[in-house]
Amino acid sequence: MGFLDTILWPLEWAVANIMVLWHWLFTTLGMDSAGGWAWSLSIVGLVVTIRVMLIPLFVKQIKASRAMQMIAPELRAIQNKYKNKKDQASREAMSRETMELYSKHKTNPFSSCLPMLIQAPIFFALFRVLNYRIEGVDEARPIGMLTTELAAQAHDATIFGAQLSDTFIGSTDISTKIVSAVLIVMMVATTFTTQRQLTQKNMPASALEGPMAQQQKILMYALPFIFVITGPNFPVGVLIYWTTTNLWTMGQQFYVIRNNPTPGSEAERQLKARKEAKARKKGIVIEGTSEDTTTKTIEAQPVNRQRQQPKKGGSRAQRKKQVPGQSASSPASDDSADTDGAGSDKKDSDD
Repeated sequence: MGFLDTILWPLEWAVANIMVLWHWLFTTLGMDSAGGWAWSLSIVGLVVTIRVMLIPLFVKQIKASRAMQMIAPELRAIQNKYKNKKDQASREAMSRETMELYSKHKTNPFSSCLPMLIQAPIFFALFRVLNYRIEGVDEARPIGMLTTELAAQAHDATIFGAQLSDTFIGSTDISTKIVSAVLIVMMVATTFTTQRQLTQKNMPASALEGPMAQQQKILMYALPFIFVITGPNFPVGVLIYWTTTNLWTMGQQFYVIRNNPTPGSEAERQLKARKEAKARKKGIVIEGTSEDTTTKTIEAQPVNRQRQQPKKGGSRAQRKKQVPGQSASSPASDDSADTDGAGSDKKDSDD
């Protein structure tokens, strides 16, 4: 047993056993034990099992990616600070400040790649199970619960006429080539869509510029291109696994971006717009929106509907001006009362 066999054997054993357990479940539900759909869905079940186990790492990846996006302006400022300085001291200072920035925000570029790095050995383990453990009745090498009989069934299993262990290059069967080509196209399309969804929709405007943004764009186009080259060498079963993994990632990422987007990103703007529209239907004003600003302006300038009372002192003309609702006869009555009062005072004086 070589070094690679020693390293991958535990993963091969786990992959084979998970596939056998899912195969047993689908067979119990009434599927043909030797049928291609039972084994194909077993590979899908393998993806579901692995991705459920990786959910905590996926959450960590999302947080790390978001932190990297948020510190992009500060990181770019450090890079611009030492842009034209090639001496050893400047490079060390740039590296030190960059690491301090990562430490301050408790993130690093490798955290966002952790789930993919963990899945890579599992991917190769499945490749080896399909290529070396399932080779026919006489050559199949059992591992774990994957007996010689089950390995033979998996080897002969077909989906749409293509054997799960065949490759686009290694097979002359037209069905295998068609199924492999369709799966390769789906794998490339889902990989590109996932990368574009992450970089273009869930990144703030400040993170869409600079060297890091350029690296993200290169990765967005380079990674699918790698699958175009390597895909024809993968067995049909591995293509099913990788396409299913991409679909899971795309759906999981869509849910996270839609409901918990990065601050300042296009996804956050769309989330706020959906909340405003939903609140508008219910007649609720959300704080921070344009409607909320209008409401606050109106509340800040209340209408005084009480009648203003005249102040003591001052002339009658001023009191008249202060009482806007006074009738035309009121001034005359006031003058008459004043005149009568004055006459009475004068008469008392004469007496």
